[in-house]
Amino acid sequence: MPVQRTVYGGVAAPGKPVVTMTLMALCAGAFLLQWLVPGFTERFWYAPLYTLPNPIYDAEPWRMITSAFLHSQGFILHIAFNLYALWILGNHLEPLLGRLRFLALYLLSAFGGSVAVLLLSAPNVPVLGASGAVFGLFGALFIVQRQRGGDVKSLLVLIGINVVLGFVVSGISWQAHLGGLAVGALAALALAYAPRGKNRTALQVGGLLLLFLLLAGVTALKSMA
Repeated sequence: MPVQRTVYGGVAAPGKPVVTMTLMALCAGAFLLQWLVPGFTERFWYAPLYTLPNPIYDAEPWRMITSAFLHSQGFILHIAFNLYALWILGNHLEPLLGRLRFLALYLLSAFGGSVAVLLLSAPNVPVLGASGAVFGLFGALFIVQRQRGGDVKSLLVLIGINVVLGFVVSGISWQAHLGGLAVGALAALALAYAPRGKNRTALQVGGLLLLFLLLAGVTALKSMA
């Protein structure tokens, strides 16, 4: 039997959004470990000093991803909002993109948020949270809705409100929000606008790989500066 495909070429998987639920479970599990394991948060959060040359800390670039699964222990709404947004956005995007494409989108958005923190934030200020990745999903949803001819006005308002909140509410990493938003939109462009045909998957993978290499290259150049 021929493989059933999603709107954007992924393998169709009927049923619940497994990747979305897995990401939510990982965030919840990490949050529990933050409470139970001393030093767990500090071991996996991210600050630019972990990817900048310095005499104290070794380079630990994986923190740019692991930090996206941690959340503030002093503000329970931090994880509550992110998991709620991930559930809503994932339920919409995962069936359209397919599981692997959705996972790639999410992780690239998280990486993009951390790269923006590296470029725009103070070296010793730690960040944590799935917000950068979630903003990437917002950016991707905007691109997908535009490509499908849907109304994006209300979505733009919602994105705008959340972007502004990042600048006016203390303790929020607006850098991660903007970085994730931009990278999520770029990743979605590669997925949604790849021409249909036998080369579609190769073009999508190539676009995502190019985006990853760009982010990795910026990180490497900054670490050598």
